[in-house]
Amino acid sequence: MTIAKMIFLARCPSVSSAFPAAKRLAPKPTVAPIPRLSPLPCILSPPKTPSTSLSSSKPLYLTPLVGFGSAKSRSLFAEAKASDADRHDGGVSLPDPKTPPAGSRKGVIGLYFAIWWALNVVFNIYNKKVLNAFPYPWLTSTLSLAAGSLIMLSFWATSLVEAPKTDLEFWKSLAPVAVAHTIGHVAATVSMSKVAVSFTHIIKSGEPAFSVLVSRFLMGEKFPVPVYLSLIPIIGGCCLAAVTELNFNMTGFMGAMISNLAFVFRNIFSKRGMSGKSVSGMNYYACLSMLSLLILAPFAIAVEGPQMWAAGWQTAISEIGHRFIWWVVAQSVFYHFYNQVSYMSLDQISPLTFSIGNTMKRISVIISSIIIFHTPVQPVNAMGAAIAILGTFLYSQAKKK
Repeated sequence: MTIAKMIFLARCPSVSSAFPAAKRLAPKPTVAPIPRLSPLPCILSPPKTPSTSLSSSKPLYLTPLVGFGSAKSRSLFAEAKASDADRHDGGVSLPDPKTPPAGSRKGVIGLYFAIWWALNVVFNIYNKKVLNAFPYPWLTSTLSLAAGSLIMLSFWATSLVEAPKTDLEFWKSLAPVAVAHTIGHVAATVSMSKVAVSFTHIIKSGEPAFSVLVSRFLMGEKFPVPVYLSLIPIIGGCCLAAVTELNFNMTGFMGAMISNLAFVFRNIFSKRGMSGKSVSGMNYYACLSMLSLLILAPFAIAVEGPQMWAAGWQTAISEIGHRFIWWVVAQSVFYHFYNQVSYMSLDQISPLTFSIGNTMKRISVIISSIIIFHTPVQPVNAMGAAIAILGTFLYSQAKKK
């Protein structure tokens, strides 16, 4: 009997039982038993005891590799590797590179606010200088919108700013916003041509009261009790400031009041018309300026006219000199940029934060205009302004809840 047959019979006792003679004759195997093979894939691996020579005669053993090469095993290996990396890094996950750090975002918002307030202060100073020498608020308002339109058209033409993709529906939704913006802009300019800049902005700080009243009685929106209570210091402070104003003028007072009402409707129309639109704050204000310019220009010509403008221009040049031209350019350019930065800020912050920033902006404008133009202020008048601004701040906090 061959050695192969003897091994076969030794491994298969059921077969060897059928051949007793063969079983009796079969000698004991002299080789090591072959271990039962695993059904899983396997590779040859060296024994656990290290070998001192490559030509060692020690046998090689068969070691199974669980799930080698399968998709599940690769997934488990990747998870194990990621888990090991987490343990190595102390379990701290890395931030998304696309998400800016919180500190960087706050820095950007702070920069927006600083530029916004600075540009607004400079605009109000030059605007008042122009109106003192050239009392034509309709033309002054038109030049502000025209400068902004030319600036943005040049940006789009030179690809400094990507032009917005608009359609007819966009301009239809923008039309009521532009009408309200035009009325508010002209009314505020008329007010500043008649009264001090500080007084105009004190009255304009009462805009939240108009917002609540319009939203409540025309839109049916309800507000919590703290919001209504915050209107008391706003209205009371504005009334106290108006009564104690040394250079009170009804036209200037009504211009500021109309401006408040118009800007409230502008915000309402803007919120309704721009829902779902993908236009950046910069381009949105650019389109708003262009449409407002088309609306305002015919009315400016009808109310004042080129003859009055020419006579007033000659008078201003003869009294001020060519500095007057710089004043006109500065007030027009700074008007556009301060509004543009404010709309850019809306892309980064909430309406509540914007409202608080707007309140702080008015404080900076009031204080700077009083200092530069040496505006006489009575203590009671200053108290009224402080109460109105405090009420505006309380209003923003009440809206937060």
